[in-house]
Amino acid sequence: MYLRAGLFSLGLLLLSRVLGLLRESAQAAAFGSTGMGDSVIVMFTLPDLLVGILVSGALSYVLLPVWARQSASVQAAGQRKIAFAVTLGGVLLGLLVWVFRDTVVQGLAPGLSGDLKLATAGALGWSALVLPMAMLAALWVTRLQHERDFVGMYAGNLIVNLALVTGLFLVSTGFVSAAEASTTSLTLLGVCLVVAMLGRLAWLAWRLPAHLQHPVAATGANIPAASVWLWAALSSGLLLVFPLAARSLASSAGEGSLATFNYAWKLIELPLVLAVQLVARLAFPAITRTPAGTPERRQAVGLAFLVAWTLACAAIAGVATFSLPIANLLFGWGRMSAAGLGVIAQWSAIGIWSLLPQALMAVVLTVLATQGRMQTAVWVLACGLGVLAWAGWSGRFTGATTGAAAGASVMWLLNGVFGCMALALMLVERRSLQGSFPFLACLAPLLMCLGLVSSRRLWLDFGWVFTLIFCAIFTMLIISSAVIVSPTLRGLLRGKFSKKPVHNAD
Repeated sequence: MYLRAGLFSLGLLLLSRVLGLLRESAQAAAFGSTGMGDSVIVMFTLPDLLVGILVSGALSYVLLPVWARQSASVQAAGQRKIAFAVTLGGVLLGLLVWVFRDTVVQGLAPGLSGDLKLATAGALGWSALVLPMAMLAALWVTRLQHERDFVGMYAGNLIVNLALVTGLFLVSTGFVSAAEASTTSLTLLGVCLVVAMLGRLAWLAWRLPAHLQHPVAATGANIPAASVWLWAALSSGLLLVFPLAARSLASSAGEGSLATFNYAWKLIELPLVLAVQLVARLAFPAITRTPAGTPERRQAVGLAFLVAWTLACAAIAGVATFSLPIANLLFGWGRMSAAGLGVIAQWSAIGIWSLLPQALMAVVLTVLATQGRMQTAVWVLACGLGVLAWAGWSGRFTGATTGAAAGASVMWLLNGVFGCMALALMLVERRSLQGSFPFLACLAPLLMCLGLVSSRRLWLDFGWVFTLIFCAIFTMLIISSAVIVSPTLRGLLRGKFSKKPVHNAD
């Protein structure tokens, strides 16, 4: 089905994310859990966050099914129109970020104040400058996804992280001062951000097929209706707002809280991308190519559920059990304190449980995208965001608590919101899913995960080498439990995954 492509993509994506973690490690070494760390995180992450919220998911949801039905020349002509639109949109969005930079900083990092807040607002000029590049890069990545050019898709991230790690290394080694809100530090890192985005664009342009680099005129290259784009953008983008909103809630506890939450979320984000979003992305073409209501569709959806759920359980067992050694390995350098590492470990051990509902949601959203019915997902996600907004407005999770307690409350809130949204989507879409969720097969890895996490006190005194070994063993145990109870997964791993329908007996 998509095992070979999935393994290859997993390797490339893992390499990209490892370099991303190296970037976070360099950032922790340079700034620790300080207000300056908050400033750098806002500057670095704002472009990709805005692009992800506004266009990245929509481009995949809308264009991949359309391109599958078009000729190469029509695809190229349509892509030129969309490229102009997203680049112009990036320019306008960058202008808005710069004009309202003070408001943006207040919304994203309310814990900042004084000179540090002013320095962060000034640093957003670099974020605004690279927004058009990030918009265009998102379109080209979608094109490479259609072409199944996984090297082109993921290697661009390597270029970005390498450039940013270089800048952070210069700061952490004392090339410029990082102890205060240094304009020189932010300027250096801003230049590195621009170089990173230009390098990614150059790489993606080189990987584009020849007929897109020198397109010929074609007719019939109509862009999908605005309503299609709207629902796709909302359904994919709203999901990315949740960690952004939670980070803002955590930042209310004071300077450095945003950086601490960001580091904790990185321990969740890496397995989220590898265990959940990659499965959903690879399942998209397989589900799209099967007719709705057929055994083949149920088989494809059921397999996506099982793989995403199993990998999520494996990630939870590793992070929830070894959060402190992992945090120490990744962020225990430079200016990061032992107390800060303890808080990162505590928050990540709580938030990692959100992988289970996010695994379900990723597959359901993929199914809805293939059917062009994203409205249900939008309303469910909007309700979840409403809960987060209420929490921020009422101060229930940050007003009466500070520091570690505030961040832990925000993580528990996220878990509850994700769980309710996943349950709502599964119930509302139970007919379209047609009983494809393999309850019994998913129960085995969950029970194995709970058993391993409950025994975590046995493993806390080992070093980081043994931690990595135990994480690998945990992963093998959980995957094995799923394989034992799932004939479909056994056949896939044996390389004998039949094209004949396998009725969901899992």
